[in-house]
Amino acid sequence: MAKTLPALLDKMWADYVAINPLAKKVYDLLTTEGEKIQNDHIALRTFNHPRVCVDVLAKPFLESGYSYKGDYHFPEKKLYAKHYEHTDDTLPKIFISELKLEEFSPALRAQVESYISQIPAGRENDFDFSSQGRPWKVTTTQYQALLKESDYAAWLAAFGYRPNHFTVLINVLKNFSDILFLNEWLKKKGFHLNASGGEVKGTPEVFLEQSSTLANNIEVTFDDGKLTIPACYYEFAKRYPLKTGKLYQGFVATSADKIFESTNRGQ
Repeated sequence: MAKTLPALLDKMWADYVAINPLAKKVYDLLTTEGEKIQNDHIALRTFNHPRVCVDVLAKPFLESGYSYKGDYHFPEKKLYAKHYEHTDDTLPKIFISELKLEEFSPALRAQVESYISQIPAGRENDFDFSSQGRPWKVTTTQYQALLKESDYAAWLAAFGYRPNHFTVLINVLKNFSDILFLNEWLKKKGFHLNASGGEVKGTPEVFLEQSSTLANNIEVTFDDGKLTIPACYYEFAKRYPLKTGKLYQGFVATSADKIFESTNRGQ
């Protein structure tokens, strides 16, 4: 069990690349080009249930030098999110989103309630809870039912608590400082990008440009069989300076809304 921030971040990365080998391929290709990778942010997903809401998942990070910096609303996807930054700005920001259960059907709410009731008492307070994986039983039928209402809910039911994505900070790259150039290079290497809302989300005018690979499909074992479903993706972010000269550190909700779709089965 990871009990320190460095150990937790290492555990998150190891778990992430284990189910998202495409991200490791991108990482290795960039390092082969002489690049040093800095992670801009890690994204986590949860439900807005009192036991596992954003504030619960944030506790270990707040205890480790992080502080709350902003929140975001996603009405179409019925999500709410907060982001946190560490006093050491070389450490990744933490972006935690939660599904607003009250805006979904009674069937979905009941299903999620049954999952949360299976989490052992107090487990959500573990320092590394956000990287412990799926703490409940879920069937392929339940996954398919959730998918009809929310890709996000289905993904979380299937994968549980683990990073949804890591993010390459383009600003520190030497040879790929232009996001369009990076995107074209990735496509030439055989990677598929999330095209929802355009391959590049955001503009220099909003101080942030983002793109991402599509989630790779992996075989997931459920309690009544297996399904091949979208897992995780790799994101790329370029930040622009504010009038103060400092790089913008927040997020743009309209862009993040489309980034969420990197795990959608429709793509």
